[in-house]
Amino acid sequence: MASQPVVSNTSPLITLAGVGMLALLPAVYGEIRIAKAVCDEYEAKRGALEPALDTLAWLVVEAIGPDRELVAIQGLGRGEAATIALSTALQARAVVLDDRLGRRIAIARGLPVIGTMTVLLRAKQQRLIPAVEPVIAAMLAQGRRISPRLRAHVLRIAGEDQA
Repeated sequence: MASQPVVSNTSPLITLAGVGMLALLPAVYGEIRIAKAVCDEYEAKRGALEPALDTLAWLVVEAIGPDRELVAIQGLGRGEAATIALSTALQARAVVLDDRLGRRIAIARGLPVIGTMTVLLRAKQQRLIPAVEPVIAAMLAQGRRISPRLRAHVLRIAGEDQA
């Protein structure tokens, strides 16, 4: 349902902002919701050239109390726990989450999880970007971790594989 929000975690925001593609989120999904903990994490890691989140009209920061069950999970970060809790509370239509443990937990809770690569694929389908490969290359150049297997899979779906 389009009325249900899309919720994002910190890593997709940082990754997309780092390559100048943060505006793809609202272009593809409309208004984006984030937990206050995610806003705090982003601002702490934000580079000088990346936008401050409070300047983005399409982004809504939500206060959400800690979910004790999530907070108790070893290895799950504060932002991921808040993202999962917020997504559950809002019955999100999608959760943009790249962290492996966070994705597993969100999926186990019945949340519809997508990642940064899905954002890129949908942006290409909507002709917002001409290709995903240059964006992935820029992400890798900035030190983002994208497994060779995931990269190959995404490029195949995008019709950009070399095979």
